[in-house]
Amino acid sequence: MAQASSEGDGGARPAEVAYLVSQYPAPSHVFVEREIEGLRALGVRVDTFSVRPVPTEALLSRMMREEAARTTVLLEDRRAVVAAVARLTRAHPLASLRGMGRAARTGPRYARHRLWQLFYWAEAVRLHDELDRRGLRHLHVHFSNNSADIARLVVEIGRAVDGPGAGWRWSMTVHGPTEFERVEAADLAAKVLDAAGVACISDFTRSQLMRLVPPEVWPRLDLVRMSVEIDRYQPVERPVVSVGAGRPLRVLNVGRLVPEKGAPVLLDALAQLVGDGVPVEARLVGGGELAGSLAEQVDDLGLSGSVALTGPVGQEQLPELYRWADVFVLPSFQEGLPVVLMEAMASGLPVVTTAIAGIPELVTDRVSGRVLPAGRADAVAEALRELALDPALGVSWGTAGREKVVAEFAVPVAARAQRDFLAGVAER
Repeated sequence: MAQASSEGDGGARPAEVAYLVSQYPAPSHVFVEREIEGLRALGVRVDTFSVRPVPTEALLSRMMREEAARTTVLLEDRRAVVAAVARLTRAHPLASLRGMGRAARTGPRYARHRLWQLFYWAEAVRLHDELDRRGLRHLHVHFSNNSADIARLVVEIGRAVDGPGAGWRWSMTVHGPTEFERVEAADLAAKVLDAAGVACISDFTRSQLMRLVPPEVWPRLDLVRMSVEIDRYQPVERPVVSVGAGRPLRVLNVGRLVPEKGAPVLLDALAQLVGDGVPVEARLVGGGELAGSLAEQVDDLGLSGSVALTGPVGQEQLPELYRWADVFVLPSFQEGLPVVLMEAMASGLPVVTTAIAGIPELVTDRVSGRVLPAGRADAVAEALRELALDPALGVSWGTAGREKVVAEFAVPVAARAQRDFLAGVAER
């Protein structure tokens, strides 16, 4: 299996790479910030680009504000896009036509989709102009969305202008699972075939791409984990006191309040516990479309005194929340490989989550927490009841979880793996 090495500091090192994300830095994409920070710590030059700007109010931490200040936003100045298109058309009309033609025949054959591809072409011309000015030839993207559409057009334009041997290439990190449900609409198979390399965040993700492309392409699919700052998320000594002593079980959930995260299942489980006489104190941290209905569910279940919906918070506030909690619960229906689970485990918390996608590659059932069938409020309630009655079990699981994250998901480990992946792409 293709897997980027994370051992040692030897081997080829990519000196420079451009990163493109559809919106960077975004509150839900802090793992991209960590990856870039880790690469820079290894001496890799990383210039960051975003298709659209991030609203000022969404820049919730100092690091996000600093990253936003050093990131070039393609659509922040639309006059720059028009000027770049004009320059390319005057200087290299055939390259301009070649890129436009590639855009016009790319992806699903729907008029609206092809129109959007032409918009992406204009954005690609703007980005090509900037990369060429900076002397950058390798473009890496996170997610197979419009950033990947733009990246492959940038490379098409670059090769048309400079020739096929000029070093223009692009690579991609695929997370899943959304694009696995809309393979055709995302043009996923074609993007995997076109990219010089694909970093997969889990073996599950890699397997879903393997089914889309011929076996001879599989060696270009590398396993590169996401990461967590283990120094920021540190274990604290928690009182080993069972609910028999009257202390409520402190339950934490962090994530977007959207259907795939399964927050209603957690609330049903908490209602079962309270109904059985197990005191709980829970915090659901995050914002999203379900905020209103979840607040109603809290009231309907009689949990107003036990559950707080805090809204979104910045990364700088998360460590204190993990220190407050006794257990972290993520009852998702759909995931890639959740960073919040890594953060909780790094903080020494036992976790209760679901056996979907890449989660079993991170959490081992009854070693670092519970890995349960999705959609089962009764199973979540039983797992929490077990931890409430036997807090020493939570200490054991939390210790094992911390060890797992330190060994496989720490920022330096993942950054070396990503550096080696990028170096391998540069040699292809």
